[in-house]
Amino acid sequence: MVDGKIVVRLPAGLSKAEEADLMTKLLPRIMKVARKRASAEGKLPDLKRRAADLNRLHFGGKLKPHEIKWVTNQEKRYGSCTPPTATIRISDRVASLPLWVLDYVLVHELAHLVEANHSARFWKLVAKYPLAERARGYLMAIGLEGDAGPGDEDVMD
Repeated sequence: MVDGKIVVRLPAGLSKAEEADLMTKLLPRIMKVARKRASAEGKLPDLKRRAADLNRLHFGGKLKPHEIKWVTNQEKRYGSCTPPTATIRISDRVASLPLWVLDYVLVHELAHLVEANHSARFWKLVAKYPLAERARGYLMAIGLEGDAGPGDEDVMD
């Protein structure tokens, strides 16, 4: 990392295809290390504070999450919730997205503390977040969320 940018030096004489192959393999590893470093340095958004604010605003402060944390092991999901233990995990990949998208992911997971499914009632709770539709569109546009909606599964639990 140089001035917040990833700088990669490759051996001379590689073909463009070999360079692309190396980058495809290296970039995810580099990004994972960068996210872990940012987490260790306290540069990731404060999930507990954001979730508490969203809980007050959209759920009347009634929800009681036991634990909310960043995780590095969610490769296919951006958030997950285990309602019996009231544990919410947010993939560190979300940390690089705009804060209003992170807030949508948090609202989505908080709603699972009320509805442990993707029912119409669940989606009604998520829709309390005024930027929910916009955030879902953003995630769809960058390929992080399918076009699932009420009654369908998506990349968050």
